[in-house]
This record gives sequence, structure tokens and C-alpha cells, in this order.
Amino acid sequence: MAEKDSERQAPLGTVEEISMTPTRTAASKIDLAPTHQLERGLKSRHIQFLALGGAIGTGLFVGSGGILSTVGPAPLFMAYLSMILVVWVIMNNLAEMVTYLPLKGISVPYLVDRFVDPSLSFAAGWNYWYAYVILVATEATAGAIVLQYWTEAVPVAVWIAMILIVILLLNTIAVSFFGEAEFWFASIKLLTITGLIILSIVLFFGGGPNHDRTGFRYWETNKPGAFAPYLVKDQPTSRFLAYWYAFIRAGFAFITSPELIALAAGETVAPRRNIPKASRRYVWRLAIFYGLGSLAIGVIVPYDDPRLLNGKSNASASPFVIGIFRAGIKGLDHVINAAILTSAWSAGNAFLYSGSRVLYSMSQTGQAPKIFSLTSKRGVPYVAVSFTWLFGCLAFLNASTSGATVFNWFSNISTISGFIAWIVVTVTYLRFRKAMKVNGMLHSLPYKTALQPYATYIVLFIIVLLTLTNGFYVFFPSQWSISNFLAAYITLPIFLVLYLGHKVWTKNWSFARRIEDVDVMTGKQEMDDLEATDVPPVPRNWLEKAWFWLA
Repeated sequence: MAEKDSERQAPLGTVEEISMTPTRTAASKIDLAPTHQLERGLKSRHIQFLALGGAIGTGLFVGSGGILSTVGPAPLFMAYLSMILVVWVIMNNLAEMVTYLPLKGISVPYLVDRFVDPSLSFAAGWNYWYAYVILVATEATAGAIVLQYWTEAVPVAVWIAMILIVILLLNTIAVSFFGEAEFWFASIKLLTITGLIILSIVLFFGGGPNHDRTGFRYWETNKPGAFAPYLVKDQPTSRFLAYWYAFIRAGFAFITSPELIALAAGETVAPRRNIPKASRRYVWRLAIFYGLGSLAIGVIVPYDDPRLLNGKSNASASPFVIGIFRAGIKGLDHVINAAILTSAWSAGNAFLYSGSRVLYSMSQTGQAPKIFSLTSKRGVPYVAVSFTWLFGCLAFLNASTSGATVFNWFSNISTISGFIAWIVVTVTYLRFRKAMKVNGMLHSLPYKTALQPYATYIVLFIIVLLTLTNGFYVFFPSQWSISNFLAAYITLPIFLVLYLGHKVWTKNWSFARRIEDVDVMTGKQEMDDLEATDVPPVPRNWLEKAWFWLA
């Protein structure tokens, strides 16, 4: 009896293989047939807000408060601006590659396998999946604690279960429904952030109930100042270390968010038109929200406010809420608390989507069990979604009284995993670009970005430094902590074991494919044909023109 549609597996190698190597590569394994694959149900506005929804989460609403209390407003602001530049280059790297080959089932591990090395791809794929699982648990934890702001009568485990079940349901229905849900989730967050930035401007000029004009008062020396004393007494050194600490910690707010657009490429309508549009708008929108948002935080809250030092990931830890309290605005704390809940829910939703797609893609290329290729009638890889969701239940560790500690542990682990992932992305892009140049096809890229490849080399160097110094503070006198050391560095040996273990298993000891053997052709014709069928919508009036520009 034929398999039911709800339990079918994407067939592998159903088209003629165009491999430039004598061995079977990721390019020759992935299915390019139009059937039995993921559904292209995501529009430009879906993928833009999917990425923004993943980026604007508890990192901005809660994590920024922790950075502020530790190092002050100036390092916080500079760190977010610095990290935005890093994210811009990472986004450009991914956008160039996936716009060229927006294959169904594509993911970063697929690109790594195809352009660099199978073992690096294997390690990168499971590192991504591991990071997304931790992020799902992190966001579910944050959402549950936010819900406890209104009542502690309900056990935190109940809130965690409710959040995880809703996230699961949104990811198992048709991808177009998931896209709509994420679009509206993210829209609420973006409106809230916009409102908070405007509110901060009002408070800056003394428009609050107490008519206290804050200006840059909290940046002035001893009021309490732009920099908090950090680790050493020497002021220039302390300020540099404060900036570097903030730069590292800012990574939690951004890690894996650029990859969300890349992962969605295979399920995007008209990918060669919509992916470049989404990547360009994503970065400047991120700059506005994080740049102005981090500046606003330092304007409305001093770094020595005791409520920033409680270490609890709930609404009272949000610097925005503290600023509202200080301004004497009543009732708005509940609105902001609801927004933080929405941000955690939305980010968790996006991370479960991403983790399941990474697992699906790896199963397509033989780096994960084939059962994860099973899709529903609506093109949803439900086995990969369910498996990823099960590990997201690590959030239930926070049912204990050490919830804040576990939340911080999750965020630190996911940050270092994200830095490793970005190192792999930059190396993959440099190999991709070199292979295109060797084959005389660099001019044929449908999307090119500025300052390449020089910007990528600079960012690669920066991310390597961030990774190696991720836990630098634990080596200072009286700062040593085994738990903090493990949180900062445990992912490094895990990644190395995955990489070397795959080398041993496959007995493939080459560092990377020869650049002449890198396959830059498989799938290109199919994607060119898909692009040829794309008919961009033509606006009929100024209202539609504005909507198409925004979407």
C-alpha cells in the first residue's frame, strides 16, 4: 500500500545528479523535484518579521537590563551598534548564498557541506539544532516567568506547558499559517518597541507625569555616569573591558536571527526577489530598534538602580518597566509585561521553526536519520518539529526555585553556540565566493553585497576573538566560577567532538574540498527556471505602493 500523504518521506536524488566531485556531496543528495517537499508559503513580510521576531526577544527586553547594571549605558549602546555591524555582514553572507540557490530544504549545514566539508557541516548542523533547542527552552522559561508577574498562584510548570503547546501547534499547521502568526506576533513587538522609544523621547524632554526632564542626566559623572566600574580600578582599562563584556553579552540578542531568513528561503514565494528585499530591510530595521532602544534604556534608567541587580528574568528586570516606574506612570507596566510575553512567545515560535528545518535539511543530506524528512500533507516536517520541541521541554528545569540561574545558563550556552555558527558561516561564504570566482561565475550572482570579501575577513577575526574571550571575566581575581566557565566554553569541546567524531566515522581527513571540486552548478538551472516564472506585483495606487515597499 502506498504511503499516506501525511507520512511520506522526501525522496532523495530524484533528478539527474550534477556533481563536480567523484564522491556524493550534499548537492547531489538534496531533492530538487517539485513534489514531496516543503511548501513555498512564506511571503516577504513573513520572512522579514520571522527574522525580526527571532531577534527582538528577551535579549532586548530583559538581557539589556543585565548589561546596563554591570557596565553602564555607554558600553550597552556601543555594544549593540557594534553587534549590528557584525550581523549586517553575516546577513549579507547568507543572503548572497541562499539567493543564488534557494532550494527547498536548504539550510546553513547544507551550504557548509556543499562548499566546505561534510564533517564541518555535520558539527555545524547539530550545533545549530542544539542552539535552537536551548533558545526554545530559554524563551519558554522567560515567558513563564513573565506570566508569574500577574499571579504566582499557578505553578510555573503550567505556564511553561501552555507556552510550549501553543508553539508546537503553530509549527505543525501549514507553514503559511505559521508565517501569519509570526507576522502578527512580531508586529505587536515592533509596535511596542516603537512606543517605548517614543515614550523615552517624551521622558527625555520631561513629558512624564512628574515632569522630570531626564536628558542625559544619568550619563553625567557621579549621576551615576556613562560607565560602571568594571573588574579593575584603572579607568581606561575598566572602560574597555566594560565595552568588551557588553559586546559579548549583546550577542545573545542577535545570535541565529540572520539564519532565520536563510532557513526560510526554501519555503519562500519568489525567493530571488523576496530574500534580498528581506535581508536589506531586516538590517536597517534592526539598527533602528536596537540602536534607539539601547540608547533609550540608558536615558530613562541609571545603571545603579537596585531593581536591575536582582538577577530575575521577569518584567521587573526590564529597564523599560523600571523607567516607567521612575517616571510615575501607572498601569503601563502591565502593558509592557504583556509585550515581553509576546516577544518571548514569538521568538520561541521562530526558534522551533528554525531548529526543525535544520534537522529536516540534515536528514535530506544524510547527516540525521531519514525519519526527520517525513512531511505532512501541508508540507510541514512534523517529525523534525516534534523531536525539536521535545528537547525544548528542558524549560521545565525552571520549575525549581533556581529558574533565573537556569535562564542565564541557557542564554550563555546559546550565545557561544551562535558565535561558533557565525564563524562557520563566514568560512563557508569565503569558500563559496572563491569557488564562484574560480568557475568564472562571480558575475552571475543574482544578489551582491558591499565591501566583500573584506568585510567578511574582518568580521571573522572579530567573532573568533569574541568566542575565545567569551568568559574572560572569570579569570580575574575573585571572579572565578566553575558554572560560568562551563557556560562560556562548554560548547567548544562539544563542537570539536562532533567534528572529529565525524572525521573518524567517515575516515575523511581532508580539511576541505578542493576549490576546483566545489559544486556551484547543481540546482542553479531549477532556481533560474523558478525565477523566470516570477511576476512581481504591480501596485495600482499609492496605498498598494506603500504596502509593497513595507512588505
